Amino acid sequence: MNFPDEYHRILWWLLVATRGGNTRTRILDRIHNDPGNINQISMELGTNYRTVEHHIKVLLDNGIIKKEGHGYGCIYFLSDYYQKNYEAIMDTIKNKRK
Repeated sequence: MNFPDEYHRILWWLLVATRGGNTRTRILDRIHNDPGNINQISMELGTNYRTVEHHIKVLLDNGIIKKEGHGYGCIYFLSDYYQKNYEAIMDTIKNKRK
């Protein structure tokens, strides 16, 4: 699948080209399969809460995920575009990492 250039650049930078790309990919996979709050995500991934919090903020700032609710209990979901195209996005990311 071909993505618009802006999505391709964002995905490349966030999930492949940067040091935190692998962690962000794991977070996206977790959210795709089971939306949750930062504590739930960090516990399941075995990753520090503050690390997950940082990556969640990066993903929010770039429109890849969205949140529902407020404060500690807010739940994170993939944004509509990324939810709809999730499989193709993950295939693209895997191919770029080879």
